[in-house]
This record gives sequence, C-alpha cells and structure tokens, in this order.
Amino acid sequence: MAYQFTLAAPDLERELKKLIVQETEKDEFLPDELSDDEYLFGEKSRIQLDSLDALQITVALQAHFGVRLNGDRMVRKHMMTVRDLAAFIRETHQSS
Repeated sequence: MAYQFTLAAPDLERELKKLIVQETEKDEFLPDELSDDEYLFGEKSRIQLDSLDALQITVALQAHFGVRLNGDRMVRKHMMTVRDLAAFIRETHQSS
C-alpha cells in the first residue's frame, strides 16, 4: 500500500494511523479510531502492538517516509504514540 508523504499536521498523523493499522493487520481498528496520544504498546494500549508489529512499522516507515528507527531504545522513545512518531518524522526531515 502507498502512503502519502507529508509533514503537514494532521495529514501526517492520519497517514501514520493508516500505516500502523495496515502494516500490523489490526483490521478490527479503523485508522480514525486511534487518537494521536493513545499508547500503541503496553498494557495501557487498546491496539496492543508487539515487537513484531514494531518491526513491520519500522520497515514501512523507512520505505514510505524515509526515516530509520535503529534499535529497541529508539523504537520505544519515538513509537509510543502517533504524536511521538509524527514528531520524530518531522524532526528527521527538517534536520536533513
């Protein structure tokens, strides 16, 4: 699936939600049902992503958004919420 590359809010957040739902095959969720601030991982998460999901998202982010999350620490820091992920993508593209 192709995702629209944009850094504009709220468009980037919308594209990230689509990517998360599609790439992790969480078909029971619609992208619009996810809030920008809800947890994606852990016991507080409704969507309950795991480490395999994180890997799938990381690969898709590199392919479609040109960003790399290297290592578990970076994933935990920047992929806890859609808002965190969007901020990381914007920061990466603005500094390059």
